[in-house]
Amino acid sequence: MVKYILLMYAEVGAWPPQEHELAIKESIQLCRELEDQGHFVAAAPLQPSDTAKCVRVRQGTTQVSDGPFAETKEQLGGFFLIDVDHLDQAISIAARVPGTRRGTAEIRPLRT
Repeated sequence: MVKYILLMYAEVGAWPPQEHELAIKESIQLCRELEDQGHFVAAAPLQPSDTAKCVRVRQGTTQVSDGPFAETKEQLGGFFLIDVDHLDQAISIAARVPGTRRGTAEIRPLRT
């Protein structure tokens, strides 16, 4: 089995509030299904990107800045951590995540 993280990105305001509530419920149901299949590890939505801090250490000095590091319209909104047999399975699961209908799922294997 390989652990993959699905990083969910979307533009701020991409989801009307009522649709977002439904997408969250659908995501919770997907997590339950993945758990029943033995593929679920963890998932969570994130607070808005304006709550983010970026930390860098340069020449022994810690630098802290506000917000996401990258200048992009899409912001990281949450993640799913799954444990599956291969990448094709991870892609199939990512395609079922409601967030992919208005945003993007970035899939990365975890280093072991």
